This record gives sequence, structure tokens and C-alpha cells, in this order.
Amino acid sequence: METKNANTNGSSKQPKPRWYRATLGIAASAALIAGVAISGATFVSADQAVKNPLADLSPQQAAAIESAQSLSSAFRTVSSRVLPAVVAIENRPAVAAMTKQKVQPSSEPFGGQNPFKGTPFEDMFNDGTFNGRRFQMPPNMEPPSGSRPSAGIGSGVIIDPSGIILTNNHVVAGGGEVIVRTQDGREFVATDVWTDPKTDVAVVKIENATDLVAAVMGDSDQVEIGDWVLALGQPFGLESTVTAGIISAKHRGIGIADRENFLQTDAAINPGNSGGPLVNLRGEIVGINTAIHSRSGGNEGIGFAVPSNLANWVSDQLLNSGTVKRAYLGVGIQPVTQDIAKQLSVKPRGGVVVTDVFEGTPAEKAGLKSGDVIVRFNDQAVSSPQALQLIVERGAIGREQTIEVMRDGKSVMLKFVAEEQTSDFASADAKDSQREGKRLENLGLEIAPVDAEVAKQLGVEGNSGVVITMVADGSPADDAGLKPGMLITQVDRQSVESVADFEAAIKQNREQKKGGVLLLVRTEAGSKFVVIKS
Repeated sequence: METKNANTNGSSKQPKPRWYRATLGIAASAALIAGVAISGATFVSADQAVKNPLADLSPQQAAAIESAQSLSSAFRTVSSRVLPAVVAIENRPAVAAMTKQKVQPSSEPFGGQNPFKGTPFEDMFNDGTFNGRRFQMPPNMEPPSGSRPSAGIGSGVIIDPSGIILTNNHVVAGGGEVIVRTQDGREFVATDVWTDPKTDVAVVKIENATDLVAAVMGDSDQVEIGDWVLALGQPFGLESTVTAGIISAKHRGIGIADRENFLQTDAAINPGNSGGPLVNLRGEIVGINTAIHSRSGGNEGIGFAVPSNLANWVSDQLLNSGTVKRAYLGVGIQPVTQDIAKQLSVKPRGGVVVTDVFEGTPAEKAGLKSGDVIVRFNDQAVSSPQALQLIVERGAIGREQTIEVMRDGKSVMLKFVAEEQTSDFASADAKDSQREGKRLENLGLEIAPVDAEVAKQLGVEGNSGVVITMVADGSPADDAGLKPGMLITQVDRQSVESVADFEAAIKQNREQKKGGVLLLVRTEAGSKFVVIKS
């Protein structure tokens, strides 16, 4: 993904760094060489110190250093094995478009254009700003008049030595010429590019490339929070970069793709890392680096990667048929909040509640009913609408599967035969997906449409507004006193009747750079205005 170097060549002079050499006085040096004791201190000879720098440490201290050195050795081994499989990817605009357009120098940030247009970062950059902060293009990076614009720069990883490369959709989207540069400096024009925007996964194929090294796909389901991982790629165009960190969280949804189940990591990921691999200490790919959450535009310890199992499933289908075939249920669903859990006699987040069952769908054939709480699907526990959707879609089409639901406080087992999602239902599903809730990471809250039951509890007519289903600790929403179960009826004095209305109002607020969002919220105690600082 294209990015701009954050360093600038300013005119102000910076103080020169002072360098200090660790030396001993003449008398002390002589004593050290002689190996004599001064004031009770025992000195090790210079020859001994060179041969064993840990000689004067306790066994515990030496063991600790050796343990750290073993981890360093593991990082070094994994890096040397995986780096040859990491490639740089450039998406160049079509030749016809380049002959019609010339890039003129501009005093506006990024020439007045959004450099991340068509990528998941597009909405974060408006008129050269990122979350309200303005970024200037350094003078040494201003594009000369008539130069060729670049639509996207990112990373990828070879997963088959025949020339199959895994990357992000937003790295190669736009229909330009895709150039792949291997670690040894060779360049190839991609002969085929297959994409799946719903997961932000893409597959690139190059031909006539010999001696390619492929990385091994790992099992992301086996990854646990706290595991060491390495992120490899081309951040800011810097080739063959490796950073280390841990898995910070799993099953994240951040609102940049239709199908999300991200691994979160604190391994440094920056623009340009997109499409590169996230690997474990066995050198196996456990994720594809995709996005960052940042106020500055650079790494702040919160990066996201598509899990390898999801990326592998998508890539297999793209390679086999050029498209991704997904199964579907045909239901409307929403999270199980604490209030809903009490009413339905289930645990909070212990499944997802069915709000609608659409006629003629596999869900209706399976016997699902509105009010059922789906707790397990095909022996996999279900904790969120997002998790259920991913499990269902990856099910084998035509094969019978089991669904466990809680109905009237009792467990009921149902049989479900997966069917391929049609284009007509996919369009309807895209509209209905708002029922599953939407997470807005910048505000730190998740919202969902209001159903009849919630409206009745809050004493409001109809299903207008959106209900808060989750508030992140320490977030702007939390600081403002928002709680799950509250109903939002207005944003900046504008009425909202759906999740889409809420998102549009928040986007308008950001474009106007108000610095805060005025909400009218309603609880059982009545309505009040709340301001979220953004």
C-alpha cells in the first residue's frame, strides 16, 4: 500500500550527538592488565574478558542472558528462512491513464489527493488528514511534473514456488499493472490477479520465475494470545524489514472489510507492510498483515492481520475457480447483550440471537426460529455474529451440518444443509448485515439496529435509532459515560434510524473536524445529550 516517508529535511540545525568512549584511568588500566586487586575489587584479565564476557556474572544472570540469546537466535533463523519468500508489490496505473494525466507539484498534502483511495485507509484520510491530523509530503518526495503516479505499494508472500503469491486486495485493487519484485531484485509482471474484497485477500501469479522460495502456511487456529510473531514486509518502501512482537488479541473486527476475524499484534506494522506475512517462531505464516490503528499514520503497537486459515481458504477458491463460493444460512442475527441474555436465559456473548428467518432459505429448512440463540455450529462454539458468519460461509456446500440452539432455555439440535449464497441474497445480505452490529474502533463502541424487544424495554415507538452493544474500556465512548443498552437517537442533532445513518453522520462529523460528537441517548431513565471527544 502506498505511503509517504514521515521524515523531512528541515532547515534547523540539530545538535550533534556526543559520543563517549568507556575508558579507564592509566593506573586502573595498568592494574587491570596486571590482574591485581584495588580496593578489594577483583579484576578479570583483558584476555579473559574477551574470551568470556559473562565470566563475572552469577549463574542466574548468565542463564537469563543465554535464554534471551536463544530467542534472538530463533528470530534470526526464522527471518533468514522466510525473507526470501517476501516480495514487494507495486500496482501501476494503466498506460492509457498515464498518458492522459500528469502529476503537477502541489503545496497541498499529497497534491490535494487521497493517497489511500480505494484501500481500507481511504476513509481515514480526507484532504490530506488522518483522524484530523494533517500530513505534509516531504520536499524530497514531491513528485516531479509528468512523473508516473503509483496507485499502490505493498508486500506479498510466495506460497508456492510455481509463482503463487498471497497479498491484500487493497494492494492490487484498481486494475493497474501489478509488478512483483523478489528479494534478489528480479521484477515480474503479474499474469493473473484474483481478489476477494470481502476479506481483503488477493492472489497474484507470476510466470517464468525460477528458483522461487515459498513460505509455509500455518494453522492460525492454534495461535494463542501472547505467542511470539514476526511481521515481514516493505514498510515505507524499505525492503526486507522484520519486526517482532506478540499476538495481542484474536477475532478482531475493525470495520474495514465485510468479513473480519483479524489477529491483533504489537509487532510493528506500518503502511507498506500490507500483504506481507505474519509468522510464528516455526517460520509458518499465521496471518497476512493488513491494517494498523494509528493516530500518527505510523506504528503505535496495534496492527491487524487476516488469519492464515481464512486467507488459505480464500486463496484456494480463487486459484480453483477465480471466485469465492460462500454458503449461507438466511437469517438476521445480533449479539447477545447482557439484557437480552437475561430475557433468553443464556450467557452474555454465549451465542448469537436470531431476529429473522427468511423464507425459502436453508435456515427455514433447518427449522430455525426467531428468538433462537445459536451457541454452536458444526461443533464450533459461536460467540459473535461475525464468528457465526465466517463459520457458515466456509462450510462445505451440500454437506449436512449441525446447529445447536437454545430455545426457551433448552438445548435443541438442528440439521442444516449448506447451500451456495446466490448473488441476489448476497445483495440482500449486505443490507441486512447492519443487523449484526458495527464496531467503530475510533470511538470505542459497537452499535446495532434496534429490534422490537429493545424498543419496548426503552419505551420508544418503532425501531428508530441504534443500540449500543459494546463499549471498550478506556475508549472515548467509555470516557463519555456510554454503556451497552443505551439507545442513540441523534448524532449532531440529526436523527438516526439505522446503523448506516449513524455511520454517515459520524463520517460527516470527521469531515467537518468538529473535535467532538454530540449524541442524544436514551435509557430507561430518559434522554440526555452526551459528547464523545474524537
